[in-house]
Amino acid sequence: MTQPPDPSDLPAVDGRQSETALAIARGAGRLLASHGYAGLNELSLANGRRADILAVSEKGEVWIVEIKSSVEDFRADQKWPEYRDYCDRLWFAVLPTFPREVLPEAVGIIVADRYGGEIVREAEEHKLAPARRKAVTLLLARVAAMRQQAALDPDLAKQLESRWKAT
Repeated sequence: MTQPPDPSDLPAVDGRQSETALAIARGAGRLLASHGYAGLNELSLANGRRADILAVSEKGEVWIVEIKSSVEDFRADQKWPEYRDYCDRLWFAVLPTFPREVLPEAVGIIVADRYGGEIVREAEEHKLAPARRKAVTLLLARVAAMRQQAALDPDLAKQLESRWKAT
């Protein structure tokens, strides 16, 4: 039996994101869409970590984009290696003014602002195992569907949260 999605996955923006991070997420999302990826922001993974953006291509390739709004944000938050087990490629998305030399070599770099983004360094590929790919893809699909339904029916989020807490 699969775990129910985390109730905190319902809001795509939950107030924890700075204006800078939201701008980077918007631009990175536009870049992902231009490459044929459908992304979902703020998604809780099975390891308890929360991906800033998890995106999937038509072929099922999974990318995770970790947003870094400042050097301080990058240095304070070193959980990024824990995302590798949930994606085929891992990226950092940063502002154009971010000093890229502080970012690790093994991770791709997306430069983004609220208007769009650009890949400036390709991410290393590390293929997901088929069972993990299926689990991540199903999680993305279920959370996306629940967010869409909750947007159409705001009372639904409260009902779903009560149900999840009971399981």
